Amino acid sequence: MTLPFRCTAEDIRWAGLSCSEEDPCPIFLELSSVESVGTRYIATGNIHAEAVTLYSVLLASDDAGKTWTEAFERVRGAGLDRIDPLDASTVWVSGQELFPIPQNPFLLASSDGGKSWERKPVLNEAAENRFGSVQQFHFTGKNDGSLIVDRGTGNGGDAAFVLYETRDGGESWQLKQESNKPLRIRQPPPSADWRVRVESASRAYHIERRQGEKWMRVAAFSVNLDKCKPPPAETGEGH
Repeated sequence: MTLPFRCTAEDIRWAGLSCSEEDPCPIFLELSSVESVGTRYIATGNIHAEAVTLYSVLLASDDAGKTWTEAFERVRGAGLDRIDPLDASTVWVSGQELFPIPQNPFLLASSDGGKSWERKPVLNEAAENRFGSVQQFHFTGKNDGSLIVDRGTGNGGDAAFVLYETRDGGESWQLKQESNKPLRIRQPPPSADWRVRVESASRAYHIERRQGEKWMRVAAFSVNLDKCKPPPAETGEGH
């Protein structure tokens, strides 16, 4: 299947793309992770051009992968990656804006099995340095969680890694530790039941679930989306 996408003139301006009718810009889907929350399947990723991330993508299926819908609105310039399900109703997804560099990390939180989501920023608006991406996070309960932001290099002298903790389900985060050496939090190993695999021959992302010793394909999404080109110019009707 192919994820619907049609770029707008605003997308082209915002991303600084050099697209034309004769030379349209290729657009791609990237899937990052997949998990099951109760009976619902959830997959994360982004839509991007060759050098610019355009939108985040959160996909969900309620019929074992036969059909998929977008469970949350696309966030311009952002990408979604890790999924952390607590139980059949509570789940978090990490994300950050990626343009022009990783910044404004956030979580998407759901308390109804992924049917509805709320965006929760990690850094408050008063934070002086809002650059960085979510490197790792984990919730041990509906209210208690830990999260590490990777600020990368060239961050104005601030520590490269920052550990935050929440006691209110991600409504607010308190800084607990800063370090120039990588930090780690305790969390279960990644799910061994799901994986996202790129198949180069078909140019598709395969969502697969382990059944015994075998991996079974649940769904496949084309890497290539509709190319981006300026929309047709509007013409006024004559009188």
